[in-house]
Amino acid sequence: MALLTMIARVIDGLPLVGTMQDDEQVRRLALSPHCLANSQNFHFQSGRSILDYQNQAKMLFRKLGTHSPARSSIETGPYLFHYLIENDVCYLVMVDKMYSKRLAFNYLEDLAQEFHANYGRRVNSVTRPYAFIEFDVYIQKAKKQLTDRRRNISSINTQLQDVQRIMVQNIDDVLQRGTVLAELDTKTQNLSMMSQKYKKDAKMLNRKSMYVKAAAVGTIFLVFILYFWVL
Repeated sequence: MALLTMIARVIDGLPLVGTMQDDEQVRRLALSPHCLANSQNFHFQSGRSILDYQNQAKMLFRKLGTHSPARSSIETGPYLFHYLIENDVCYLVMVDKMYSKRLAFNYLEDLAQEFHANYGRRVNSVTRPYAFIEFDVYIQKAKKQLTDRRRNISSINTQLQDVQRIMVQNIDDVLQRGTVLAELDTKTQNLSMMSQKYKKDAKMLNRKSMYVKAAAVGTIFLVFILYFWVL
């Protein structure tokens, strides 16, 4: 979530727009089920409030110039300042370190496009701070879209993880079925071999039985002949 958003003129660091979450809102956000479930802990350093970070941002604006990097990320305690400079205007957001840098800069690019379209020609003519404070209405809208987009990405990531788990489970099932099929195939081959052996043994037994019968008949016939010959 964008905890602090500010827009300033680069040439002299004059704040043009500023919006932020108050300390109580940030503490409630840190304890919300959504943040706890996603391990997003918005820490506060001892004795430091959101106003301290706002003052840091103002000092940063005064140090920026025309030769400063067009975009940069600066660490400040448990947070990061991401800023974007376009058309001599600096757009800055403060987010938790775990927050997506890509989403943060997409947010700043959106603000830069909208702000320049509405106030670009008047930026160099104003002399009082926060001359375009009404732009806060659009910032709140952009912040909501940013939050919704992040939730959608988290939801998609969760769905992808679920699909991956299902795919692994299906592959395991297939492998398990393959093992079972292999065992069945082995058993079938063994049965086939046993069946062939049984047929072969049966034929041999039939031959032996025929030989035994023939020998018995021959013996009886020989005894019969000898009996009548002797008489």
